[in-house]
Amino acid sequence: MSLSIHHAFLPHTDADAAIGFYRDTLGFEIRQDVGYQDMRWITVGPAGGAGTSIVLHPPAADPGVTDAERSTILELIAKGAYTAVTLATDDLDGLFERLQAAGADVVQEPIDQDYGVRDCAFRDPAGNLIRVNQVG
Repeated sequence: MSLSIHHAFLPHTDADAAIGFYRDTLGFEIRQDVGYQDMRWITVGPAGGAGTSIVLHPPAADPGVTDAERSTILELIAKGAYTAVTLATDDLDGLFERLQAAGADVVQEPIDQDYGVRDCAFRDPAGNLIRVNQVG
């Protein structure tokens, strides 16, 4: 038996901005773009890959979420305190330069961490924290 991670979920607050960031800036491919009423679920992943994907979803779309809870969730997303994902690249400095040139919201420039990882961090258009580790 094998077990793998198929999807990870991050909220988006603007579908077009999310597509622009994940596709045009990071270079991910759009695997699915599904709409329902005024909401969109966008599945992205590394170009040409068939592995793990990120599903960018409307935040607090659950009908059981109150308006006050939805407001709190949106505030946490904007602060970058709601959720995060860690990506990996074999060219951290090159990716960082590309993100910075595209105007990404930089949280941390590439640095060698005391615990043995070289990484950087930035926020996507919704405010989600994206960390990137150097591998290889």
